[in-house]
Amino acid sequence: MMRDFMPGKHVLLPALLLMAVQLHVAAQNNAAGENEAAADTSIGAWWAPDEGRLFPAYSEYGNATGRLGIINSAGDLDTREHPFFTALGSNGRACVTCHQPGDGMSLSVASIRQRWEATDGKDPLFAMIDGANCPDLPPGEESSHSLLLNKGLIRIGMPWPPAPYEPDPVETEFDIEVVRDPTGCNLSTKWGIDSDNPTISVFRRPRPVLNIAHMVELPHGVGAHDVFFYADKNLLHTDPETGEFVQGLLMADARGLTPRNQARDAAKNHLELKRPLSEAELQALEAFELQLFGAQSFDTGAGNLDGADTPPGLGPNAPRLAPRGTLGNNPVNRVFGDFSMWKAGQASSDEYADFKASVERGADVFFSRRFYINDVGAYNDKGLGNPFKRSCASGCHNTLAMGMDMGPFPMDLGTNTYPWQPNRDDLPLFKVTCKPNATPHSYLGPVVYTHDPGRALITGRCRDIGATMTQQMRALAARPPYFVNGSADTLRELVDFYDRRFNIGYTDQEKIDLINFMRAL
Repeated sequence: MMRDFMPGKHVLLPALLLMAVQLHVAAQNNAAGENEAAADTSIGAWWAPDEGRLFPAYSEYGNATGRLGIINSAGDLDTREHPFFTALGSNGRACVTCHQPGDGMSLSVASIRQRWEATDGKDPLFAMIDGANCPDLPPGEESSHSLLLNKGLIRIGMPWPPAPYEPDPVETEFDIEVVRDPTGCNLSTKWGIDSDNPTISVFRRPRPVLNIAHMVELPHGVGAHDVFFYADKNLLHTDPETGEFVQGLLMADARGLTPRNQARDAAKNHLELKRPLSEAELQALEAFELQLFGAQSFDTGAGNLDGADTPPGLGPNAPRLAPRGTLGNNPVNRVFGDFSMWKAGQASSDEYADFKASVERGADVFFSRRFYINDVGAYNDKGLGNPFKRSCASGCHNTLAMGMDMGPFPMDLGTNTYPWQPNRDDLPLFKVTCKPNATPHSYLGPVVYTHDPGRALITGRCRDIGATMTQQMRALAARPPYFVNGSADTLRELVDFYDRRFNIGYTDQEKIDLINFMRAL
């Protein structure tokens, strides 16, 4: 039996990249000792547009529980005039503005707050178009940017009725009513649902631009004319440009199906670029995003996470070397590999032994602790049964080395919808009413209250209300808060949500162990 999913984890990096990694790690350890999180957490860790800095083959950034390691598998990159690091649009932002390396190529509230204070709210991150709760609020005031400052949320303006993102026309199966609008944007005469350009504003966390190569690789054997992984080809997305089957894992609502499509969307709506991206820019953006791999590299409780004495599923090399497009939910090929080397009693002389044993137990909870998954829209109603008994790893977090759901469709786990999501009075609340001839939400019926209709704002379908894509589990320690709407400020709150949602009955120790496991990823 294979010990884990990565028999070649410790295969050497190419010579130059390996040397960069070794020199950097040595410098970090010499500066602060291996028992401390020794990386730059100051404002200098922030990447501003047009700085022309070198993006190294390997870099590390400090966070609350250790260090994040990022591998640029193509080697050192001169960022001068590179489209990811250049302010292409009219608001002074670059892609890197909302996808900071130190935040796992996403944004953490800690970094956002730090940037606000350092620039008195004038950084391009706080551009009114989407860095404010609504563009017509007073600029430069914290209250105007409260969702970004407190929950790391970016405003996403979605056309209403839904505009087609894929070739098929959209038939809207529901009506939508704004029940509560604390931001004022959905009822704004300029920006809202009754404006000249009818728009629904929802608020979402930036997705990490990290380990993207795993999100675009189709399951092995899946091609335009060769699909065996899915029983129903209708579940698969097709690239509007090429007609090829593609995964839908990049964005929360499964629009922007490829890095190129996502880049066009972001350039237009978040950078406010008034022209189309050139082919050269698209190629450079796609290449850069596909060559980035990262994970937590050091934990204050466990020490180094990327060495011969660590489980092979940990460290930034793990996602770089892991097979892509692979289902990892069986004992032979666990999603994050085998953690048995950290089992209690294996290394009692190790100063990190107790914490490592907790991580090992948490990995076992993640993989083996089965519970009933029930009433999940666009999941339990796919023929799986309701309820459906699975673990975290064999249920919704089954992609090898990543912990996403390999299923190509978003699902409504309840993070956006009543009654599962506790009331958020800082977010808009919508009443979505399905038309009489529509297939309603499978478990919430024809009338749904939600903070974000999710995929339904793309497809117009009632059964997609509240549905969003699961997120990768790498670099969690670097990018709180969690969930698409930032409703979990900590990993404990994330675990508590699922414990309540599915009546799992975790013990307090199981919760601690699961949190320690997740923070090490």
